[in-house]
Amino acid sequence: MVSKPRSEWSTLLSHLVLAAVSLHAAVSSVQSSRGAAAGFLLQTFAAMAMLAPGLNTHEDCLAGAWVATVIGLPLLAFDFHWVNGDRSSANLLLGGGMVLAVAGDHLGPEGCSVAGQAVLLVVAVTILIVAVFTANTYGMWGGAILGVAGLLSRLEQDKLMLLPKEDVCRWALAAGSWAYCRALQTQRPQWE
Repeated sequence: MVSKPRSEWSTLLSHLVLAAVSLHAAVSSVQSSRGAAAGFLLQTFAAMAMLAPGLNTHEDCLAGAWVATVIGLPLLAFDFHWVNGDRSSANLLLGGGMVLAVAGDHLGPEGCSVAGQAVLLVVAVTILIVAVFTANTYGMWGGAILGVAGLLSRLEQDKLMLLPKEDVCRWALAAGSWAYCRALQTQRPQWE
């Protein structure tokens, strides 16, 4: 009986932290990067939707997480590539996310899960690569943390570190979002 309330508190707290970190990142980056701010804002709305009464059904969770993953995360990567002059990779990531968002109804639950995890890993790796070449420490940490979140989501276990796997992934996504926000703030002055 004790583990069920702990699990509910863990889920509630992970959604709150992800929403707060993403909202702060969106507000912090809106002046320098509207694309990244929009990506952070999509993460905020997806996390907050789970906190609203009546909207926390399984379908709503999947739809919100799907949009935040296939559109929001490529928007974050878009800015890292765009600022460094890699316009084709930036457009390819964003275009691929848009195509996946439209095709989501045709993929089925397992296909959406695999595609979402693939987007998460592709975004993490591409930002990590840009961060390594620009010596952006926060970007490196953000890429590594987001990559870990993507790999953890593929595990078969329901619990990690005594918490539900989804909660651990949300904590990692919140930490990665904070690091990406800091990476954007440190990257912008180098190129302006």
